[in-house]
Amino acid sequence: MILRRSAGALAFGAVWAVAAWLLWRSSLPAYHLPHVDEHGLFPGSVLHRAQHYSRVIRLFWIGQTVTQLVVLGLFARYGVRWTRESAAGPIGTGMLLGMVGFALVWAAELPFSVLEVWWRHRYGLSGSYVDATIGNWFALGAKFVALCVALVIAMGFARVRRIGDRWWLPAAPAFVGIATLLAFVSPWLLGGRTFHAPYVPKLERVERVHVPVKVLSGFSEPNAFSTGLGPSQRVFLWKPITEGAFTPPLDRFVLAHELGHLAHNHIWKSIAWYALFALPLAFLLSLAARRRGGMGLPEAVPLVVFVYVVLQLAVLPLRNVASRHMEAEADWSALRATHDPATGSRLFRLFAGQTLEDPNPPWWDYVFLENHPTLMQRIEMTRYYRSYVRSHNHR
Repeated sequence: MILRRSAGALAFGAVWAVAAWLLWRSSLPAYHLPHVDEHGLFPGSVLHRAQHYSRVIRLFWIGQTVTQLVVLGLFARYGVRWTRESAAGPIGTGMLLGMVGFALVWAAELPFSVLEVWWRHRYGLSGSYVDATIGNWFALGAKFVALCVALVIAMGFARVRRIGDRWWLPAAPAFVGIATLLAFVSPWLLGGRTFHAPYVPKLERVERVHVPVKVLSGFSEPNAFSTGLGPSQRVFLWKPITEGAFTPPLDRFVLAHELGHLAHNHIWKSIAWYALFALPLAFLLSLAARRRGGMGLPEAVPLVVFVYVVLQLAVLPLRNVASRHMEAEADWSALRATHDPATGSRLFRLFAGQTLEDPNPPWWDYVFLENHPTLMQRIEMTRYYRSYVRSHNHR
């Protein structure tokens, strides 16, 4: 039995490694970024402002994370007592416990949300105290729905006699299916007005992607994203990208970056990365649930919720590595589509002043919080592109 399990684990590890290697493959060349000193690119006042703002935001994240772990740890220890007072049945009680746990986390994190709005206001950035308090109820409601669906799937499979503790085998593909469905449907729910610019058709021809480009209002900071699968693919530009300090060449580079995501199937790859993590994480959750009698019992839910949050934090660096790799490929795709590294460099320098992003954050911030390359890395990529083009033109 031990030999069979070891062989199975090795086989799964080999398949996982091959799948990760295939997902890692990209159009990026084998490159080494040239070092650029941020002090030579950014005025001292801009650099100091961005670093000071980001430093406090990091402290808020640490406070929120520690608070979340402490609250859920206590809930895992004592929350099981609430099962005795519930008459909702095993699955209904499990859902109730899951919602109570996340409601406690929301209440404990609320002071940090309010403090972050206050800090953003001090630096002239957008933020609403109403959204940070009352508005968060809507976000909490969405989490409740997602949590309830996940618990119904996991507990439902676990209560099937022939499946039992092996509930993670059918549950993980179900979770991936839900993530795929959300990626397909969500673009149609966002709305937005159509963006028109003379360079859009040319970029779409170069990137070989023809999708609607939409502008979303209600945001005061520059951002953009691409999403959707097949016919639902869209590029969304936040309104500040299309006005103010953002000139047409800057807009063009942003759009080329987002089209690059779609051209290289990054939405599908993101789902595939999610799938790679879903199966082993579900297995580890099943091991944790066995300490409370198995996932089919509501008593296991508080512990499973706590372990889930810990595991998400543990794999966050790996997910960020995959995300940064895809973002770097989208930057490279934008450089190849526009042949305009100067505009790319100017765009990334502008972000430091507009969003107060630290151009060169400390290592732990880079590991846990950055799902994009740093601004300095993105600027260095534009420098590398120049040398890459020169070397290939001379051949």
